[in-house]
Amino acid sequence: MKSGFTLKLIATLSICLFTIFAKAQDASVEKSTYGIQIGILGIWAHREVKLTNQLALREEIGMDAGFWGGSFYSQNGYLMTPVITLEPRWYYNLNKRIAKSRNISGNSGNFLSLKTSYHPNWFVISNYDNIQIADQISIIPTWSLKRNIGNHFTYETGIGIGYRYIFAKSVGYLENQSETAVNLHLRLGYRF
Repeated sequence: MKSGFTLKLIATLSICLFTIFAKAQDASVEKSTYGIQIGILGIWAHREVKLTNQLALREEIGMDAGFWGGSFYSQNGYLMTPVITLEPRWYYNLNKRIAKSRNISGNSGNFLSLKTSYHPNWFVISNYDNIQIADQISIIPTWSLKRNIGNHFTYETGIGIGYRYIFAKSVGYLENQSETAVNLHLRLGYRF
């Protein structure tokens, strides 16, 4: 009778300890994840690579879009131009999401990032002929969140204010320019 009670006690303690250790482990971003995203102003392919349990480096290449219009133009215009982005991301609430039994697969969580983008003057797709953009680089601290919809689909939204430097001399202007830049995005994606 004592051995039966001892086995039950050991089994109960083992389950309790396993539960405690399972909860005590730090949540972590995925080792590597790939995907594509679309938004109102573009399409992008990306890869995120784990640096630490809460830090990931996102590498992205895509096409950013823009629209313009007004009385100076004969028709409204649009353009699409290439963009290359490196973005370290700090997923700061993964442990909190795990504690609330929420999904963190595919790096689903809130994050702070330093979005660094380069727009090269390689080519422009537009409804106007002979459109060029000046090479430009932007660095924008951003607060964002990413969530899963099922196993493969995601959505991501964020906001940030930062700095943009435009190499305007490269397209014929007298001086280069710098300005405040805003990152406001809403993207739908597919994760491979």
